[in-house]
Amino acid sequence: MTRIDFHTNIDDKLAYACRLARKALGAGGKLVLLAEDAGQASALDGALWTLSDTDFLPHVMAGDALAPLTPIIISVDADAAFPHYDIAGQPRRATPAGLDRFARVFEIISKDEEDAAAGRKRYVAYKQQSYPLTHFVAGQ
Repeated sequence: MTRIDFHTNIDDKLAYACRLARKALGAGGKLVLLAEDAGQASALDGALWTLSDTDFLPHVMAGDALAPLTPIIISVDADAAFPHYDIAGQPRRATPAGLDRFARVFEIISKDEEDAAAGRKRYVAYKQQSYPLTHFVAGQ
């Protein structure tokens, strides 16, 4: 069953998603970042290129010809077919369909009250579905 890790109290969801991607890549994982919309997908793309001067985080948009060879994929469409299903990074406010295809999901929840409220609803829904959950609070 998919393990779902909630990361809450996040200042900058995109930067945090990039750091999680770097950590997953360093551990040999492959990641799909599920963007809210095309604007967030583009922002994630830019953030992955500029995360640090010394890190290279190979990534492409879903559907790119290099996707099968690339460990980090950015997608707006959670229902798309991906070449790997190790980890999903989920900075969206809504629960995308098909998360159970992934071995692990990172729910990234900001300090924004609306985002936090949506995250709490997702937590309750996942708990009712008996997903194994963990919760990490940034800054603690």
